[in-house]
Amino acid sequence: MRQTTTGTGLILRATAVAALPVLTLLGSMAAPRLAAQAPPTQSLTNDWQTAAGGKMAFDVASVKPNKSDDPPTSTFPLGPGDAYVPSGGLFTASNQPLIAYLTFAYKLRQGDLAGLRAWVYNDRFDVEARAHGAPTKDQMRLMMQSLLADRFKLAVHTETKQGPVFALVLSKPGKTGPQLQRDAGRFPTASTPQTPAAVPPPPSPPSSTSGLQLPAIPCGSIGPVPASTSERGRLGGRDVTVGRIAGFLKNPYTGVDRPVLDRTGLVGTFDFSLEWLPEPDPSQPPGSQPDEEGPTLLEALKQQLGSELKSQTGPVEVLVIDHVEQPSPN
Repeated sequence: MRQTTTGTGLILRATAVAALPVLTLLGSMAAPRLAAQAPPTQSLTNDWQTAAGGKMAFDVASVKPNKSDDPPTSTFPLGPGDAYVPSGGLFTASNQPLIAYLTFAYKLRQGDLAGLRAWVYNDRFDVEARAHGAPTKDQMRLMMQSLLADRFKLAVHTETKQGPVFALVLSKPGKTGPQLQRDAGRFPTASTPQTPAAVPPPPSPPSSTSGLQLPAIPCGSIGPVPASTSERGRLGGRDVTVGRIAGFLKNPYTGVDRPVLDRTGLVGTFDFSLEWLPEPDPSQPPGSQPDEEGPTLLEALKQQLGSELKSQTGPVEVLVIDHVEQPSPN
């Protein structure tokens, strides 16, 4: 039987993959629980918003309540990742809760969600909006911020506070693991500005430019990928910074619920693959879970990426929701 491994004061176990990104709200600053995706180490008011062009708005937009039992849909993923098929300025999403639009607009990741009224999570809305030209995904986020302020009277501010974090450090200075390799740089990174009239980049190849065997992951993206067995978890990414990798580690999929800050000192972009066997779920009866040998997340980080998580106190930037209300009529 596989033994549960603990380290740096944490016990990791995987939970179901969630679709909602991290939102830390007023009144929710208690020490995080360790099992519950990442306040990113990036600023919430920051580089990505400045690079995208600052405040902007849709040309036209419609918001309608949806009381059906239909599954939620959207023209592209509403998570914090960069995967995005240009839509010609059209944004459509149906039967989504306000919290999904909130986290999309501010490029947040999954985590503890608290401090808002139940309707923000339970009431569903359809949003259809259009913008001129061919905006990027981050520009769509900025437009969604303006739509939320206009229609839901959303008011927010950010605060930086000291709190429990994990630092991602190299196990051996200057040396990475075999599954963390520098990207060859044949494709634009997520941070490379894309002009609307630019010729679309070539299709993503089936494997990474570094030589790692990865599925067809879009450049600049991180996400779950098929593992060697159905019982294991695996994350992969191509042409991403180590800061992005660190930020993504706070995720229900990994079981880490504390912000992870990049302290490796590595610059540039990398391809990576991380596979581990989730910790046994203590809520399940003995014998009900697979008896398979494999590395825990902490062991996989060290063996595959050459890195470790160190418990520290550090700056955590939080988004504070000052006001939000039911949407005004179209």
